[in-house]
Amino acid sequence: MSWYAYCIAERQAFPELSRHRRPMPLENVKGLFGNQVFLFPASDLAVLVSEHSEEDAARIDQQCQKDHARVIADCFKQTTLLPFRFNTTFTDDDALRRSIRSNHRQFVANLERFQGKAEMHLKVLVDDVEGASKVQTCCAGKEYLAGLREQAARQRERQARARALSVQLNRMFLPLAEEISCKRLDSGKLLIDIAHLIDRKCVERYQNKYVQAHQTMKDCQFQLSGPWPPYHFVHRPQTGHQTHQPAVPAQVVAAAARVPVTAVSA
Repeated sequence: MSWYAYCIAERQAFPELSRHRRPMPLENVKGLFGNQVFLFPASDLAVLVSEHSEEDAARIDQQCQKDHARVIADCFKQTTLLPFRFNTTFTDDDALRRSIRSNHRQFVANLERFQGKAEMHLKVLVDDVEGASKVQTCCAGKEYLAGLREQAARQRERQARARALSVQLNRMFLPLAEEISCKRLDSGKLLIDIAHLIDRKCVERYQNKYVQAHQTMKDCQFQLSGPWPPYHFVHRPQTGHQTHQPAVPAQVVAAAARVPVTAVSA
């Protein structure tokens, strides 16, 4: 029987594992397809898993993404954790233990790094630059080249606007780190997707800043969710306020396709 993996936590966060060497059920927690979630002890770590068959693998769907996120969110209420990518599986006990053993130093370092940290997810919707439209492929010659230049100019304007807005929000929220992506929606709006890493003790302060931003930045529409586990930061080295592509899938609530701020889609 294979294991489906949700996240890694410190073993000491689960006192019930102190005298156990085999996986034990985590009470009242169900995973994908209603399967029982287990605490799998591995050295000084614990991996949250559920049994996973070939039949299960063949019917992975969007509901599974929600169940994956739910299990992680429930565990995050209790302790610091490192979320696995969606649909991470191990063929057997030995494969799981080998993976934990070979990456043990990194897992322990990341658990220490994210101790007491949380991710807040902010979506900002603004009007795109005026007259934005795609270059018509039927155009030719000078007309086509002029269209390309116009499109490039609009793209640079979008990038500049997204960067300016992200800097303004960074100064307001003062996160420990951030991940930013941006894309143009079919509605003509520009969606700026921001993940902020903060101290969990500062969640209330962050929420107050969100209310302030909502009241003062009238030309923007905001949507806030969190606190979440550090989905966007867990596999990244600590690099201050630089932006990166997400290394792990965003929460289900943030599952829209992403492109870097420096390459806003037309």
